[in-house]
Amino acid sequence: MKAAPPRLILASKSASRRAMLDAAGVPYEAIPADVDERAIEAELSGAASAEIAEALSVAKAAALAPAHLDAFVLGSDSLVVVDGQRFDKPTSRENAAEHLRFFSGKTIELHSAAALVRDDTCEWTYTDLARLTVRDLSDEFIEHYLEQEWPAVGYTVGVFRIEAMGVQLFGEITGDQFTVLGMPLLPVLGALREHGVLQA
Repeated sequence: MKAAPPRLILASKSASRRAMLDAAGVPYEAIPADVDERAIEAELSGAASAEIAEALSVAKAAALAPAHLDAFVLGSDSLVVVDGQRFDKPTSRENAAEHLRFFSGKTIELHSAAALVRDDTCEWTYTDLARLTVRDLSDEFIEHYLEQEWPAVGYTVGVFRIEAMGVQLFGEITGDQFTVLGMPLLPVLGALREHGVLQA
């Protein structure tokens, strides 16, 4: 009798990451990971943004793996950089407006990373980069946008949901659509097939 595939746990409460796996037909259980992201970023001060995103992904997966032996734990993280400055999720609606005013007319570099951890071993990591050119945003638009999208965008780096009204922020986007959504899905699916979680 063929053995059942290993379980998959998504170490995230992100609605967009869950939606991607759901749409792709991937069986998983979602359990948010409790990690101090700011402390990890501080430890890696001066490191490349892609390296930090990868480290956060690994940390999220590694935080859950010991309690779920033999399961693969998928961690994922996104980092936003604009003009060399890294931005975290906004702390308030006013802070979100400040972010959007800073982003206006500039290009967001969005680093999305993913990692698979099993037991105490990181089996796989991947990072990808998308560039999103923000059009010139009027104060009136920013206020209208936040009236519609707050508080949902308060849980996102970059203050946008590309699958919702956030698409109106941009004049041009280069990069993979799944990376923009917050997880490099095609490489993730490839890794899940390679490790027997999905049918090859």
